[in-house]
Amino acid sequence: MKITWRKSMAVFMALLIAAAVLPFSAGAAGGVDYTIVSPYAAVNWDTYGQYKSNLHTHSIVSDGRDDFNAMIERHYELGYDILAMTDHATVDRSWTEINTNPFITFAMNIDTFGAKPTPLTQERYERISAGTDRGGRGMLRVPFGIEHNAAAFNNTHVNSFFADVNDGYLGGTSYYDHILKSVEEAGGLSVINHPGEYTGAKEDSPDDAYDIADPHYNYIIKKYTNLLLNYRSCVGMEFINKNDSRTKNDRKLWDILLANVIPHGRSIFAFGNSDAHNLSAIDTNWEIMVMPSNTVENLRECMETGAFFAGSRNIKNPKEVARLEAETGLVLGSEWSAESGIVQPKVTSIVVDEREDTIAITAENSKTIHWIADGEVIGVGGKIDLDDCADQIGSYVRAEIWGEGGILYSQPFVLQYDGAPSAQDFPFFDFGYILHFVENIFYFVVQQSKILSALQGLALGD
Repeated sequence: MKITWRKSMAVFMALLIAAAVLPFSAGAAGGVDYTIVSPYAAVNWDTYGQYKSNLHTHSIVSDGRDDFNAMIERHYELGYDILAMTDHATVDRSWTEINTNPFITFAMNIDTFGAKPTPLTQERYERISAGTDRGGRGMLRVPFGIEHNAAAFNNTHVNSFFADVNDGYLGGTSYYDHILKSVEEAGGLSVINHPGEYTGAKEDSPDDAYDIADPHYNYIIKKYTNLLLNYRSCVGMEFINKNDSRTKNDRKLWDILLANVIPHGRSIFAFGNSDAHNLSAIDTNWEIMVMPSNTVENLRECMETGAFFAGSRNIKNPKEVARLEAETGLVLGSEWSAESGIVQPKVTSIVVDEREDTIAITAENSKTIHWIADGEVIGVGGKIDLDDCADQIGSYVRAEIWGEGGILYSQPFVLQYDGAPSAQDFPFFDFGYILHFVENIFYFVVQQSKILSALQGLALGD
């Protein structure tokens, strides 16, 4: 076939055009073609509501200092849309007919000498649920809230929802599997609470906490990694709790665990809860659930998919404080309170552009947005171009939205691409199982004894 000059020039020009276009489609700077899995992919930012929730609350049903109905009323007064009552070892089955375990109520709250908790009247419950005195904006009760492992004090605490399971079970120390497994088998969802209390990281500096070279932290990290891989119904962890004193290094733990589990096809969502034991402690932390409407079904789906933000008014990590104060001039911490009137940040849109390898967040009342990968800030501002920081990226990025009224933590955007970190095994034996085995022997002895069984039944109100 005869090749003409004109045809040769056409082929040459086509090659030039292809050479110019191809690098941009694969990522101009990094040369990486990312698939970005966003937890907010299904959100319609124009029509979905944003609902403020607290999923960790105590009353005199266990070790709280204020009455059951008072805790509910205060959250309602402060504008909460969703509330879970999660008293220790006591499943919340109703706000009008309170479930109690007499021994737990008395033993865990000697300050009130076993005072009988006060429920809501049926009429008041209906008004709160419908929001008839709040412009029609009702407050949703999360079914079957409970904090497990009460006998472990602040060790191995787990909250669960949507399943009536383990009521009256005190639980043991250092062992999570029994609770996480039973919640999963019952069809519920669980969240691991304030890990820094158990790990001891609250006592360490940000540099030393969760150092994988330390045998103690190596064990802890493997422990949590295996738990999260084994129990997919455990949707996340409380990486910020109360005034952040015991969780101040737990965002670092979050990043370590994300790097471990995402290559296995698993993500971990951050929760922020007040864990309030009295009225004055309410509204230190929260979640913002982004949903089409405020229903139990939508809430569960939101928790499972990560279409929400953890929020906080507190930060005790000195590295985070120094970074933000230097960048924005914000003075963080003491002036943030429920009564301050300072408006919290609010995300108004998230746009993922896989062609350009960018994620953009717009937010009201924000001062700055930080993008985090593997625990390091890799970008600042409302938009991140992944190609510009390809050498700093592992398997995810997440965002922190900072404003005068608080902090919002986005859930992680999972990144899939050629050369992404591969899944690794984490061989592990949980020594907490030994204590759990001893505990099971104790319960067996109790159940074999008529006298001890009768005492147990009395303690649990059976």
